[in-house]
Amino acid sequence: MNFNRLWLAAVSALSASAFAADADFQRQCLALKGDSSLYRTDITRAEWVGGGDMPSDRMSAMTGAAARKLPMPPHCLLEGSIEPRKGADGKDYATTFQLRLPAEWNRKFLFQGGGGMDGFLAPAVGSIPFRGATALPALMRGYAVVSMDGGHRGRDAAFAADQQARLDLAYAATGKVTTAAKQLIGRLYRSEPQKSYFMGCSNGGREAMMAAQRYPLEFDGVVAGNPGFRLAYAAVGEAWDNQHIMAAAPQNARGEKIFANALSKADLDAVSQAVLNRCDAKDGLKDGLVNAWESCDFKPEMLQKQLGAHKVKLLNTLFGGAKNSRGEQIYASWPYDAGINSEGWRQWKLGSSQTAQPDARNIVLGADSLAGLFITPYSPNFDTMKFDFDRDTAKVRQMAGIFNADSTNLTTFNRRGGKMLLVQGVSDPVFSTHDLRDWYRQLQADTPNTPDSTRLFMVPGMAHCGTGPALDDFDPLTALENWTDNGIAPDRIIAQGKAFPGKSQPLCAYPKTAVYTGGDENKAESFVCR
Repeated sequence: MNFNRLWLAAVSALSASAFAADADFQRQCLALKGDSSLYRTDITRAEWVGGGDMPSDRMSAMTGAAARKLPMPPHCLLEGSIEPRKGADGKDYATTFQLRLPAEWNRKFLFQGGGGMDGFLAPAVGSIPFRGATALPALMRGYAVVSMDGGHRGRDAAFAADQQARLDLAYAATGKVTTAAKQLIGRLYRSEPQKSYFMGCSNGGREAMMAAQRYPLEFDGVVAGNPGFRLAYAAVGEAWDNQHIMAAAPQNARGEKIFANALSKADLDAVSQAVLNRCDAKDGLKDGLVNAWESCDFKPEMLQKQLGAHKVKLLNTLFGGAKNSRGEQIYASWPYDAGINSEGWRQWKLGSSQTAQPDARNIVLGADSLAGLFITPYSPNFDTMKFDFDRDTAKVRQMAGIFNADSTNLTTFNRRGGKMLLVQGVSDPVFSTHDLRDWYRQLQADTPNTPDSTRLFMVPGMAHCGTGPALDDFDPLTALENWTDNGIAPDRIIAQGKAFPGKSQPLCAYPKTAVYTGGDENKAESFVCR
């Protein structure tokens, strides 16, 4: 008997079978173009992608993902439109989505979160939503991945004139797209996903928390990075910052206030260095990372001579968080951290414009969302520089109830074995680290054995969804997979980052922090979580 011939024949048969299966999958994919059999859903695009580099566009950065060139597996690319309609403002609306289904499927589904106020359709590749991340995107791991535009197109808040568009962005679009994506997955693979995850940062992180809170039967796990989970009140906090920064801003020769110059680079460098001098060594090692950030006792008054009284007052006002005239907290305070001098922190809080027109993202995005989206009644021309924290805060309560993902009732999600992995940059200038910490503490108070289902990881030095003097290269998706699939709860996630070449260190499940115990200070094994 010629075993070589038998072996070659078997291999040829398997190859032919695999080719036939791929060809059949490809035919089924292409046949979906123009399909309208799903409820209120039209498939507008159906293409076979045989390979090539991972696509990216300028809007992908809004999701927190890094721009990378990676080879893609062969897959089916679908795009669809859910509930196309005319809005209250006479404009066309629909929830559009993109779904990529690899030929070699790992039987898992990932919903890729958005960013900002959504309004764009990013390539559905499932990139880790932190800008320093180098771990493989979900599509390259065999996931079916979906992305969406949140129910409208355009980055500004003009869509908020339409009631349904608000609801779609708040939470409803997530449910619609999840249903459509899973139906299409079932049609092409003839099988449901064994596991379903949601992963996002910023508004995508809020969407991830919302997925666990409003759609607990649909998801087995979520990764929520730097989540804007109290989005409406965070917008009030941005108005607080903007008003006080503008009031403190110096004038140019024409008498125009230059918003970006309220705090100079030298000022922020001085604060960052003072924080390090005061608090870096509290974790046992002076290495540029303030792991013991909660015990950091830096106060701006320590730099009174260098900064001057007016800048000390400004820092205290900003980091103290938004309050009304009675001193009642509207939005949370913020911790001092070494990342205050990072480019990411400046871009959001101060910007760089040397004209009378500020370009800080908290003005460009924050003011638009507060005026156009969160205030009731709809007030697109509201001047947030005149927002009255006594009188006007009540105007955001209606939308806060719709947009905020701050419920601690996760009983159904937890009962099904759902897992939530929260990640927060301590130097985030957009959403307060203290706010997420306080929510997690409340969750612990309300939910017995919270760490069995939800864990929080703080990243010292990291700004919004990455960057800063931080170890911002880590893989939360693998940690979530090990938790949901193997029951291994993540006590630590190993991180590295371009800001610290050659260094690795654990991110620890809160309230534990990384403590140096001796040995090579650049190796994660030299640290314990306690």
